[in-house]
Amino acid sequence: MSKETKNTGTAARSTFSSSLGFFLAAVGGAVGLGNVWGFPFKLGRGGGFPFLVIYVLCVFVVGVPICIAEYALGRKMRSGPVSAYKRISKKWTFLGWINMAVCIGVMGFYCLICGWLLKYACMFALSLVGLGGDFLAMDSATYFTAFVSKPLEPLIWTYAFMVINYLVIRKNISQGIEKSCKVMIPVLVVILIVVAIRGCTLPGADAGLDYLFKPNMTAFNEIGFFAVFTLALVQMWFSVNIGFGTNLLYGSYLPDDTNIVKSAIIVPIADMCVALLAGLAVMPAVFAYDLEPSTGAGLLFITLKTVFAEMPGGSFFGLIFFIAVLFAALSSTIGMTGAIATVGTDEFHWDNNKSSLVSTIIPCIIAIPVSWGYGLLSGVRPLAFLGKDTDLLDSLDFLCENVLATTAALLLCIFVGWVIKPTWICEEMEASGHTFKRKKMYAFMIRYVTPIIMAVLFLQSAGVFEMIKKLFV
Repeated sequence: MSKETKNTGTAARSTFSSSLGFFLAAVGGAVGLGNVWGFPFKLGRGGGFPFLVIYVLCVFVVGVPICIAEYALGRKMRSGPVSAYKRISKKWTFLGWINMAVCIGVMGFYCLICGWLLKYACMFALSLVGLGGDFLAMDSATYFTAFVSKPLEPLIWTYAFMVINYLVIRKNISQGIEKSCKVMIPVLVVILIVVAIRGCTLPGADAGLDYLFKPNMTAFNEIGFFAVFTLALVQMWFSVNIGFGTNLLYGSYLPDDTNIVKSAIIVPIADMCVALLAGLAVMPAVFAYDLEPSTGAGLLFITLKTVFAEMPGGSFFGLIFFIAVLFAALSSTIGMTGAIATVGTDEFHWDNNKSSLVSTIIPCIIAIPVSWGYGLLSGVRPLAFLGKDTDLLDSLDFLCENVLATTAALLLCIFVGWVIKPTWICEEMEASGHTFKRKKMYAFMIRYVTPIIMAVLFLQSAGVFEMIKKLFV
C-alpha cells in the first residue's frame, strides 16, 4: 500500500510505498527508447570506453545536481511541476508549463513509436506460431516504410498502446507507476540478459563487443573531442529526463525518509547499466550478421528485424526483445502522462481518472499529423526556415528536447541557484535525517558549472557554433 503525506498548502498526497518503489519508478522513467536505440550507437561512435568515462562525468557534473534539485522540489511541495513552481513563486509558474509542453510534445511522437513497437511485438508473436505471413521474409526497410506510410494502421496500434498506458495510471498515479515498474523493470533486465547472452554467443559477435568497449581514440580525431562530449552529454540529458518535470513528479511521491542525494546518484547509474545491457543485446548481433550499426528507428525496425529474421529461433528472441523495449517505453510514457495528469489533479482538482484520460487523449491527437508525416504529409518540413530537412516527428523531437527541455533545465538552475537559493534544496535534503556535507560544492555546481555546460549544449543544439565556424572558414 502507498502512504499518504500531508504538506502545507496541499491535500493528502499518496507516496511510493518505499524507497525501493521510488527507485524502480525513477529508473523506469529514465529507461526508455534512447537506452536501446541511441546509447549503443553513440557509445561505439564516441570511441567506446572514453565515451563511457565522459558519460559518467556528465552524470555527476550535470545529471546529479539537477536530479537533486528536482527530487527536493517535488518532495517539499508534494505536487506536480506547474503547482510546485506556482506555490513557490507565481512568477516562475511558466517553468512548470514548459515542463508540461515538453512532456506533451514528446508524448505526441513517443506514443506513435510505441504503437510501432506493439505492432512488431505482435507480428513476432504471430510468426512464432506460423501466422506471421510475409513479416519475416519481406525486406525490413520495405515492410517498415509500407507500414508507417499507411494513414490509419499506425494510429490504431498507437491508440491500443495508449489504452494500456491509461489503464496503468487511471486510478492512482503513484500506485500505478510504482506497481507497474516493480514488475516491468526486473522483467526488462532479465529479458535483456537473455537476448544479450544469445547475441554475444553468435559467431562474429566479438566485433560488436569491440565496437562498444574497445578504446578507440580515433573517434576524437574523426569527429572531435567536443562532438564526443556533446554526444555523451545529450545522451545523459535525455536518458535522465532532465527538463521534462518527471523527476519532480517522482520526487513529489518520495517517502519522507528517503535519501535524496543517494537516489540522485543511483538512478542515473542504474539507467546507464540498463543502457549498457541493451548495447550487449543489440550490437554483437548486428555485427554478427555483418550489418551496419545505426541509431533511432532504423536500428529497431529495420536492422534488428533483419537480425532476428536470419537468427535461429529469431521469432522467439524477436518477440521477447520487443516486449522488453515495450516495457522500457511504457515505463517512460506512464511517467510523462502522469506528469501531464497532475495539471488536472493539482490545478483543476479533477479526479485521477479524468486527469489521466485527458492526459492520454492530448498526445493521441498530436500523434495524428506526426504519423501522417510519413505519408499524407511527407513533404511537410516545419523547420525548413532553420535549414533543417526534418519531417514532422524529428521536428517535434528537436523542438521539445533540444530547445524546450534544455531551456527548462537551464531555468531550473537559475531558479534554484539564484531565486530560492541552494540552501532551500539542502534543507529539504536534510529534512529526512540524512546529513549533506557538500553544501558549498553543490551550490557552486548548481549556480555556475551546470548552467554553463547547459548553455553550451543549448547553443550547440541551436547550431550557433556551426554558424560561427562557417564565418571563419
